Amino acid sequence: MATMKGPIFAVIGRPNVGKSTLFNKLVGRRKAIVQDMPGVTRDRNEALGHYRDRQFTLIDTGGLLPESKEEMATQVRRQSEIAIEQADALLFIMNAREGVTPVDQSVHHLLRKSGKPVYYIINKTEGHGIERLNEFYQLGVEPLYPISAEHNEGLSDLLDALYPYMSPEEEEETVEVPKVVVLGRPNVGKSTLINTLLRENRLVTSDVPGTTRDTIDSWVTYHDRQYLFIDTAGIRRRGKIEHGVEQFSIARAKEALERADIALLLIDAVEGITEQDSKIAGLIIEKGKGSIVLINKWDLAKKEERSKERILDHIALRFRFMNDLQYTFISAREGEGIGQIFQLVDTVYQGYTQRVSTGDLNRFFEKITESHPPPVYKGKRVKLYYITQAGVRPPTFVLFANAPKGVPDHYLGYIENQLRKTFGFTGTPIRIRLRQRK
Repeated sequence: MATMKGPIFAVIGRPNVGKSTLFNKLVGRRKAIVQDMPGVTRDRNEALGHYRDRQFTLIDTGGLLPESKEEMATQVRRQSEIAIEQADALLFIMNAREGVTPVDQSVHHLLRKSGKPVYYIINKTEGHGIERLNEFYQLGVEPLYPISAEHNEGLSDLLDALYPYMSPEEEEETVEVPKVVVLGRPNVGKSTLINTLLRENRLVTSDVPGTTRDTIDSWVTYHDRQYLFIDTAGIRRRGKIEHGVEQFSIARAKEALERADIALLLIDAVEGITEQDSKIAGLIIEKGKGSIVLINKWDLAKKEERSKERILDHIALRFRFMNDLQYTFISAREGEGIGQIFQLVDTVYQGYTQRVSTGDLNRFFEKITESHPPPVYKGKRVKLYYITQAGVRPPTFVLFANAPKGVPDHYLGYIENQLRKTFGFTGTPIRIRLRQRK
């Protein structure tokens, strides 16, 4: 993958041995969700790490159960196998408190067959955990790296051992890349969409709501342009959110929205639009993000003779607070409408990041205020002096007037519509702030 830098280390092990805790500690931030229960991580999670002026890419994986025949375990195992194939070295982590288990033995044999260098890490050695360390020598390997990821013990020794693999740090490129977060209710097809965009089974999918838990960054190249797509957990109604993993998952989804430029809101064409879809749309607008509504599972809806016109009427009603709504009908599973997604992302991103020159803005402002002056306020004419663009992401303008309170919302809406029509701010919110000219 083009965005991976330096050597690749994959963290491998059975469920609940502390893989995600180690991953977070080595990359220096809490990127993976951690909870004291097995099976929290399912997808491959990648991040760049740094140590003593060198860098590496770290891959977190789901709990590996080599002998399990269950569908979810099989998909997680496949993701781990891909990570093993990509990695330059493998960090095999086990639980000191539980000793060597039969599953550890199976993972050990699997990793040896890979032919990759394997680092044997014994986690949770704090307290009485160290007492069972000798049991791990039965694997017939040395050295062992006893650590406590939770308490930052032994991590320096591990990083020192990995240091010869690491490459010198590179200066970060400043190329702007559209960051696109995929949002929606559970089981509307978010992970399936990203797998289709990537043309690989990058993310674990199933018909069970709540399959995705972490936010997963995936780089997609389309027509020689790169995009960062962020998969997120399904956002349910507040009253239905379970404590623990789901709370963390939804918090991560909202954090992903904060760092994105554009949000793709997936709607289930078969189930129709719900109140929760409207609430997620409201969150996108509140955060000032460009937005595109994707009506997914259209292949199934067509079989049920659903009407596009009826769905669009429902969208217009539910999302009436979204100005200049952009949408398209897709089937993530069948790959229908994928090219249209990229066209819309490019168009919305262009408007979201656009800065209008002062000259063009002044000419525009003079024209619209002459043809459509603001209404009278308290018996006096409201004077609008000039407008300036204060920022992008989203486009933000400051309007100077002699009586800001006298400029009604409908007139600001008129200015917004004219800005959008004249300069092509498609699918992006426009913020206009009023200020008193002194």
